[in-house]
Amino acid sequence: MNTALTAVRQPQSTPDRAPRRHDLPGGSLSSRALSTGLQYSIRPFLSLWAKAPHLPWPMGLVDYAGMLLPAVKGAQCNRIMLADCYAEWIRAEGVRNDNVVLYLHGGAFICCGLNTHRRLTSRISQYVDAPVLSIDYRMMPRNPIAHAVEDGIDGYRFLLDSGYRPDQIFIAGDSAGGYLAFMVTLALETLDLPMPAGIFAMSPLTDLDPTNKLNHENASKCSIFPPEAVPPLTVLADRVEARIVVEGEQGPRVSPVDADLRGLPPVLIQAGSTEMILADAELMTERLGAAGVDCELQVWADQVHVFQVADFLPEAHRALRRIGDFVRSHGSIPVADRSA
Repeated sequence: MNTALTAVRQPQSTPDRAPRRHDLPGGSLSSRALSTGLQYSIRPFLSLWAKAPHLPWPMGLVDYAGMLLPAVKGAQCNRIMLADCYAEWIRAEGVRNDNVVLYLHGGAFICCGLNTHRRLTSRISQYVDAPVLSIDYRMMPRNPIAHAVEDGIDGYRFLLDSGYRPDQIFIAGDSAGGYLAFMVTLALETLDLPMPAGIFAMSPLTDLDPTNKLNHENASKCSIFPPEAVPPLTVLADRVEARIVVEGEQGPRVSPVDADLRGLPPVLIQAGSTEMILADAELMTERLGAAGVDCELQVWADQVHVFQVADFLPEAHRALRRIGDFVRSHGSIPVADRSA
């Protein structure tokens, strides 16, 4: 079964629930330096890739380079095997087992992995006071996005089989991993699996149609993504997904913003005020509110795409602290702490 193509129900009317948007301060000197550095490094590279996306770019080297970013001191990292991919347990020193995070990394579905995100996931473990299961899901162009969704579901089943209750599990991701976090959660209902306690997403991709992003005022402001890089990625996704058929027919390409979102657990979305993906974060927040889902959007001033990954940014630490607050507010709370 192609889970990603069967995870969407037909929308029905539901009472609106006003989403909460908070515009938070930023613009530290370190964040300005990071933005400038990305404008003259990653952005030009993506512009070059957009001119010839069909070439055999060594995307696998990105994750190898991620080995230069070790987990935080004292964190334990143990690799396990799921049905079709590896995953890694990340446990910062001294964290509890009351909650757990299922994490799906970003990288436009074509790069990054356990290495590039080990530093971030170990810091998330610190701030949420819980272990993290990071999924090394299958990626394009060898695999369709549907396979990445299936790998996320396998990770969720693993957590349930390991003894975690649904009200202890949070599904999370950044960028393309944010897309997967929503799609995995939507797929759980079609498989009669219980909903997790919540979802948190950093700069999530939620709309595979590039139109809204390209028309947003941030299209020319983003420090990482040049506008010309978005359409080729969409074409690649279409081409890869076209290989997958459901009952003999090609299924539709699915975006979380187009799904029936009713019944999703509480959601926290964080994004930077000048990044292109802000368009997706805003639209997803609007659709979640219309579906009656408890959702908070935090927009951090002058921050780049997935700024939380940068250890040296004060805004990154404040954002992760708020993620920790979200998990503690909606997750399993030890009996000893309930009376506090």
